[in-house]
Amino acid sequence: MANRTLRTRRTVRHSRALGIALTPKAEKYMERRPYGPGQHGRARRRADSDYAVRLKEKQRLRAQYNIREAQMRRYYEEAKRQSGLTGETLIELLESRLDALVLRAGFARTIQQARQLVVHRHILVDGQRVDRPSFRVKPGQLVHVHTRSEKMVPFQIAATGAHQEVLPATPGYLDVEIDKLQAKLTRAPKRSEVPVTCEENLVVEYYAR
Repeated sequence: MANRTLRTRRTVRHSRALGIALTPKAEKYMERRPYGPGQHGRARRRADSDYAVRLKEKQRLRAQYNIREAQMRRYYEEAKRQSGLTGETLIELLESRLDALVLRAGFARTIQQARQLVVHRHILVDGQRVDRPSFRVKPGQLVHVHTRSEKMVPFQIAATGAHQEVLPATPGYLDVEIDKLQAKLTRAPKRSEVPVTCEENLVVEYYAR
């Protein structure tokens, strides 16, 4: 319990620093007190430099997908090589990650929990166990929970739609049957539908500097 409380406080602090709620619980805390702790919590902050603004936006995107800097840079380099707007392509690539889709489907409540479910081999893609959160799901593939895992309490809760109630609406590129704990990626994600808070052009400017 103490560890969970500590993690929650750490997540709330990180959320406040980035200016976005990284979990449903952090969102509740931030709604209740939309300013930082301490006597300086409500003080007006001085304007950030252009570099700081771009850095923060990159950190916000990284935090929402819970990935390391090296991974983020690889996704950026891949997005840059593809046609279309680099920023939009970057987010579309990130959104095709297995852990991201486990979260969007409502199998998990946070991206950290989604990552754990994948790493602990509870998640299958087209009937095959996949333990890499970064696994890229292709359109037409089915993401579902292993039959043996369905009876576990976290999945029993998920199957009621409890997580979906506190998460953003399921995006149009996912066909979810939550009671069956399965979701199909019907088509490639489009940036306009991806429920992440980010000005991706600033992220591109950060890496292109």
